[in-house]
Amino acid sequence: MLANHFQQIEASGLCALDAGHSVISFAAAPALLLYSYIPAIIVALLLSLLIFNSNRHDKLSKAFVFFTATYSLWVINIILQWILVPNKLLLISWQSTALLEVGFYISALYFLFSFCSQEAITKRMKILFSTLLSLIVILTPSILNIESYDSENCEGTIGTLWYIIYLFEIIVPIAILIYGFLISRKEKDVVRKKEIIFVSVALSICLGFFSASNISGEYLQVYSFNLFGPIGMLIFIGFVTYLIVKYKAFNTKLIAAQALVWGLVIVIGSEFFFIKTPINYVLTSITFIAVVVFGDLLIKSVKREIQQKEELAKLNIQLQTLIKQRESLVHLVTHKIKGSFTHSKYIFAGLLDGTFGEINEEVKRRATQGLESDDTGIHTVDLILDVANMQKGTVKYDMKKTDFKEMILKTFMNKKVQAEAKGLQMESDIHDDPNDIYNVLGDVFWLREAVNNLIDNSIKYTKTGKITIGLHDGNGKVVFSIKDTGIGITDEDKKLLFTEGGRGKDSVKVNVDSTGYGLYSVKLIIDAHHGKVWAESELGKGSTFYVELDAVAEKAAEK
Repeated sequence: MLANHFQQIEASGLCALDAGHSVISFAAAPALLLYSYIPAIIVALLLSLLIFNSNRHDKLSKAFVFFTATYSLWVINIILQWILVPNKLLLISWQSTALLEVGFYISALYFLFSFCSQEAITKRMKILFSTLLSLIVILTPSILNIESYDSENCEGTIGTLWYIIYLFEIIVPIAILIYGFLISRKEKDVVRKKEIIFVSVALSICLGFFSASNISGEYLQVYSFNLFGPIGMLIFIGFVTYLIVKYKAFNTKLIAAQALVWGLVIVIGSEFFFIKTPINYVLTSITFIAVVVFGDLLIKSVKREIQQKEELAKLNIQLQTLIKQRESLVHLVTHKIKGSFTHSKYIFAGLLDGTFGEINEEVKRRATQGLESDDTGIHTVDLILDVANMQKGTVKYDMKKTDFKEMILKTFMNKKVQAEAKGLQMESDIHDDPNDIYNVLGDVFWLREAVNNLIDNSIKYTKTGKITIGLHDGNGKVVFSIKDTGIGITDEDKKLLFTEGGRGKDSVKVNVDSTGYGLYSVKLIIDAHHGKVWAESELGKGSTFYVELDAVAEKAAEK
C-alpha cells in the first residue's frame, strides 16, 4: 500500500521540501480522504471513551479504549502519508506503519480475549504480544521493513516483513471468528453465548475490511482502496452499540444511544466540508437538524426506559423481601399461633371430658364455645398454611383415578347434618345415568378439601332456604355444582372471588370470620387438577358455584 504512493507525491510536485514549501499539502490526497477516515476515528473514540468513563476500573473498558486508540493512530499515520510534503517525515511515517498496523491487530486480539474470558489476560499471552511488538520495533528501521528508499526521487520498495504482516492480517480475522465460536460453544448462558458470537463476528468483519483494503491497495496499486477500510470499524461500532442496547454489554446504560446519536451527528456534519452545490447544502442541513432532533428524542426515550427498568428492578427486590417476610410470618403462624390454639383446645377439651373434675353447666357451655372457637382458629391457620404451601409448589398431589360421584355423596351426607342444624334444607340433584362417567384423575384428599370449602361457604352465607348439590357428565367433563338461596354476590364482590384474601364487603357483614382464603384455596386446588371453578350469582337470589374436571374413562384410566 506504500510503494507507489511516493510516485503519486512525486507526480504532484511535492516530493522535495523547498524553503517556501509547507509541511503538508492535500494536492495528492484523494477527495474523500478526511471524510473517510476522520468520522470513523471520532465515532470509535467517542464510544470507547464513553464506555471507559462509565467504568474506569473495568479491564474490558480499558481493552476497548486500547483497541480504538491503536486504530486511530494507524488512521492518523495513513492520513499523514497522503499529506506530508517533506520526504524525510514521509519516510518516518512509512516506517511506523508496520508497528501501528500490527499493534492494531494485537489490540483486537487483546480486546477479544478480554471480552470472552472476562478475566485478566494471562502472563503467557502478554509475553507473546510484547515479544511480537518488540520484534516489529527492532525491524522497523531495517531493510526487512523498507527494502530501499530513494529520497531524491521519493521512491521506495517494501521489504520481506510486509509479506509476513499481510499473511498475519489474513490469519487473524479467521482465527478470531473460529476462536469466538469455539468459546461460545462452551458457554451455558444463552445471552453470554450470543454476546461472544456477536463480538467475534464484528471483530472479524472489522479486520477483514481493514486487511482487504490494505492488501488489495498494495497489490493492485490502487491506494484509494484504503478509503474503504474504515467501513469495517463503523460496522464494528454498530455491533457494539447493538450489544449495549440489547444485552447491556460493558455495563452501560445511555452510552449506546448517546454514541449512536452523536456519531450520526458527526458523520453528517462532516459532509458540510465537501458540499459544492446549494441544494446539497440545504438537504444536508435538513438531515443534520432532523438527526439532532430525533436523536434527542431517542436519548430521552431510552432514558425513560432505563428508569422504568430500574424501578421494576427495585420493585422486584422489594417483592422478594416481602416474600421472605411472608415466609417468616407463615413460620410464626405455624409454630406460635397454631400452637396457642392447640394448647387452649386441649384445656377446653379437658374441662368437658372431666379431666379437671366436675364443672357446672355454665362452665361447660363456655368451654364448648371456646373449643369451637379454637377449632375455627386452627382450621383458619391450616387453610392459610395450605394456601402458602400451594403457592410455593411444595404440595405434592397424589393423582389417581377417583370416583368423584362417590366422594361427593359422602361429603353431602356429612355436611347435611351441619346444614340441617342451621335450619337449612340440603338436597342432591346428581344424575344417575349408568352411562355417565364420574371418574376423574385427582388427589382424593385435596379434592375433598375443595368440595368441603364450597359447601361450607354456601352454608355460611345462606340464612334460610336450601342448598342443592349437583353432578353431571357431559362432553368428557364432570361438572359439580352447589346452588344456594343465600344473599347472592354483588358485581363488586364478584371481582374478589377466588383471589387471595378476597373478602367482599357484603360477605364480611354475614360472616365476620371470613378470611378470603377458602375460595382461593379451592381455585389453587382445581387449577392444580387442570380444571375450572367459577360462580354465577345475582344479588338477593342466591349463588351457584361450579367445578369442572376432565372425566377419565375406564380404559383410559387403566392405561
